[in-house]
Amino acid sequence: MKKTRFTEAQIMGILRQMEHGGPVSGLCREYGMSSATVYKWRAKYGGMAASLISEMKAMAEENRRLKRMSADVSMQNDLLKEALGKK
Repeated sequence: MKKTRFTEAQIMGILRQMEHGGPVSGLCREYGMSSATVYKWRAKYGGMAASLISEMKAMAEENRRLKRMSADVSMQNDLLKEALGKK
């Protein structure tokens, strides 16, 4: 997965600047990003605190890990059923 070059605190700072009337085009030029990125961040992180963003990312990573574990167990279960069915 591609890493972002901005930290959660930087994202929150940029969104705060935008909320306080900073023009989006000026922010994009200053930080070297597209306006679509700013609007995507606003849709995803709007109204959140930096700690909530970190918590959300940690929960998403844990969810990804648990889904992978579930898929592995399901595959093992299918293999066992297949092996027992052949006898």
